[in-house]
Amino acid sequence: MYPLRRNRRLRTNESIRSLVRETIITPNDFLVPLFVVEGKGVKDEIPSMPNYFRYSLDLLENEVKDLWKLGLKSVLLFVKVPDNLKDNQGKEALNPNGLMQRAIKTVKNVCPDMLVMTDVALDPYSSYGHDGIVKNGMIINDETSDFLAEMSVSHAKAGADFVAPSDMMDGRILSIREALEDEGFINTGIMSYSAKYASAFYGPFRDALDSAPVDMVNVPKDKKTYQMDYSNRIEAIRETEMDIDEGADIVMIKPGLCYLDIVREIRDAVDVPVAVYQVSGEYAMIKAAAEKGWLNHDAVMMEQVTAIKRAGADIIASYFAKDVVKLIS
Repeated sequence: MYPLRRNRRLRTNESIRSLVRETIITPNDFLVPLFVVEGKGVKDEIPSMPNYFRYSLDLLENEVKDLWKLGLKSVLLFVKVPDNLKDNQGKEALNPNGLMQRAIKTVKNVCPDMLVMTDVALDPYSSYGHDGIVKNGMIINDETSDFLAEMSVSHAKAGADFVAPSDMMDGRILSIREALEDEGFINTGIMSYSAKYASAFYGPFRDALDSAPVDMVNVPKDKKTYQMDYSNRIEAIRETEMDIDEGADIVMIKPGLCYLDIVREIRDAVDVPVAVYQVSGEYAMIKAAAEKGWLNHDAVMMEQVTAIKRAGADIIASYFAKDVVKLIS
């Protein structure tokens, strides 16, 4: 007897596959990371991230216009700070005329409707390459949180729509939320890196910003005392729920592909938007393998971003955003 139901009927051709497809990728899914540097006329390709660039402010304008034309409406800003402006406290981060503050204004001037999110962490500004203040061989939590709150207010004053603390200090979301409220920035949102793991996938990003931890006596050689152990699952849910209780509007899991089980668990556990960061190492691996001819770049790219959305991501921060949108268009 033949089966009454043949599931393959819904896979017969692309028309029917498209009609019943459960997960659809659109430009609205993406948050575009942008790297900003000092100078003029600078479009500097990152060696470990082929076809991805650092932009000076004048060329940042062109990139933002291109993103908007493609239907990409949200950016996440990172800055590469000159070494002479770095110190243990990250004081340059509070400079009202600093690179981040000027980058925010540049994006808003050229494209007022572009949603601007900003990285809030000390590592681009730290002479030690850490996300917090270093004292006696340790990353100091509470002083760092207070400083991150000041940094967030500085970004809000420059015009940021959302601040995105990526540091993983305990209690920093509450400190930031209270500081923003006290300064009248009641509509400035917080996208918290709630479950950020101590991952080996961040290497190319640290190359892009020259923000890797330095190898010095009395300085932690890695970020494992504040970023999460990748063996842990339940802890991610606890971290995320605490951030929401402290005032986070959006929560993020980072990295992406190796943590899709975490994405699904958090999506099922919370009632706020969930973001996922498809990080630099994930990007670099596809680029490198495609250059070798070992895999189909576009096919694997689409499979990965679809998997991230299918797992429960409402927002995907990805270096592939432009490539994906051009492909699906």
